[in-house]
Amino acid sequence: MTSVPFARRALLRAFAVSALAAAAGVPFAAQAEDVLRVSAIPDEAPTELQRKFAPLGAYLEAETGMKVVFVPVTDYAAVVEALATRKLDMAWLGGFTFVQARIRTGGTAVPLVQRAEDAKFTSRFITASDSIKTFADLKGKTFAFGAPSSTSGHLMPRYFLGQEGINPDKDFKTVAFSGAHDATVAFVQGGKVDAGVLNTSVWDKLVEQKKVDTSKVRVFATTPPYFDYNWTVRGDLDPKIQEKLKQAFLKLDPANPAHKEIMALQRASKFIPTKAENYKGIESAAQAAGLLK
Repeated sequence: MTSVPFARRALLRAFAVSALAAAAGVPFAAQAEDVLRVSAIPDEAPTELQRKFAPLGAYLEAETGMKVVFVPVTDYAAVVEALATRKLDMAWLGGFTFVQARIRTGGTAVPLVQRAEDAKFTSRFITASDSIKTFADLKGKTFAFGAPSSTSGHLMPRYFLGQEGINPDKDFKTVAFSGAHDATVAFVQGGKVDAGVLNTSVWDKLVEQKKVDTSKVRVFATTPPYFDYNWTVRGDLDPKIQEKLKQAFLKLDPANPAHKEIMALQRASKFIPTKAENYKGIESAAQAAGLLK
């Protein structure tokens, strides 16, 4: 009999629960209360998101005593809407999508934790063109952001471009949205655009995995730091469950062999508490860019 790793079993069970519920026509909100429905903004390929979540999902099951179901979504807006309509209990959000979720839920969405790295997050501007060395060199060039609602792939890079006197809508020849950070690298590396921007964490991962040819694609600028990703729960989730989840994240330790894979996949040195006030700067940047209605 073939042995299936525990993390993979948890992921398979999660998808099975979702599939059965969908097949039966049962709304997520009507599923058993001992099921924790989790999702993430699709800032990378769906297969990569599922790979990253599998061991974390298994760990959260053990810590909370609940079944953990990963619910794939099609775009950033779908995560915000699902959290607001109680189809999700918890979601991995970027700073901007947290701001959107906070507004959409009437201020009730609760940011539980963030990685220590998210308190000083940055974005990298990349190019394969020898003629681009500074922001000024981007004028008249083609450019790719990630998803429209991405904090590190659109909002904050657009904000910092503005600080450099660059208006993407006027100064670039064309502006494209790749949809995800890894897709932006593919756009630049494949010559679809002259330059692009993505978050530093994904860039570093792709370089480590040799999925980007650094002899062709290079970083020519990095943004100042800002707050970004966090794990957010819907405000009416049982406070006891919220606390269990928070403590589960806070005790994750990369020095613990049982936690090492989880932390490596999350690219986290540790998780720390966070609060809504940390994202006021993101909200101000979004308002300044005209991205909040």
